[in-house]
Amino acid sequence: MIMSRHVVFISFLVVLLVACQQQQNKYVITDTPSKGTIHISVDESFQPVIAQQIKVYESSYPDAHILAKYEPEVDCFKDLMKDSTRMIIVARGLNKQEDSFYLNKLGFKPLFGVMAFDGVAVIVNQNNPDSVFTLNDLKDILSGKKNIPVVMDGTNATSTVRYLQDTLLHGAPFGKNVMATGGSDSVVSVIKQMNNAVGFVGISWVGNPNEPKQVANLKKIRLGLIECTACGEKDVFVKPSQASITYGQYPLTRPIYYILKENAVALGTGFKNFMTLERGQLIFRSGGLAPAKMDLVNRKSQIEE
Repeated sequence: MIMSRHVVFISFLVVLLVACQQQQNKYVITDTPSKGTIHISVDESFQPVIAQQIKVYESSYPDAHILAKYEPEVDCFKDLMKDSTRMIIVARGLNKQEDSFYLNKLGFKPLFGVMAFDGVAVIVNQNNPDSVFTLNDLKDILSGKKNIPVVMDGTNATSTVRYLQDTLLHGAPFGKNVMATGGSDSVVSVIKQMNNAVGFVGISWVGNPNEPKQVANLKKIRLGLIECTACGEKDVFVKPSQASITYGQYPLTRPIYYILKENAVALGTGFKNFMTLERGQLIFRSGGLAPAKMDLVNRKSQIEE
């Protein structure tokens, strides 16, 4: 009888250990940095530059497939909670509560860090006589104090909305003059048709001189000049660019984060490493953004013969 109880007890421990092991291994990764398929979610305002990152990475590793879904920031964080989404690319990192949630859910904390810095561009129609704004001007426009039509990629849930509400309105709601469209590309399309409106988009939608569509769009829209609050002189206004973002001159600047759920060196890690090393940082730079991981400033030199 005693032996029987011991057998039952040992069997119970075995079942318990197997169950715990299965729980720990439920997040199994089988791909490698150069082979496999992963799903990622990307803040829609970063779509042009991240699509280029994926294109170059997959051309370098033909057996690697990165399936990206472009959507508002809030939806990216919702996707991160699903086992099917390995990585998200957004405009903020994880807070302490989110860190603790994933530690309990996965048994490890996701990695996250800044890859580049993006500028929120203010765009107007070429026929709009006003393209120079102070930060107070933008605050009055977004709050509705100045009744100027504003075109956004949404009225909630997007990183651009969150950033402008936090930075310029300090949590206050938008005015009734703010209208939502179906994304950043739609914002550009509306501004091309409205002479008196102001739009807000990430710089990668309008700042890449190597993208024919963006070059064509700049014949119908233009980038607003924004007050440089960090400049030593008064009445200095700057456009968003890789240089003005890098040197802290453009005031509407935000980070681009990766958040990665991997407990092994796999495809997500490979793609993250690519974006944070030289080739990926050059792609951010060519899109008009400021690389966060590498100093890629041009320096003139002269060779004596």
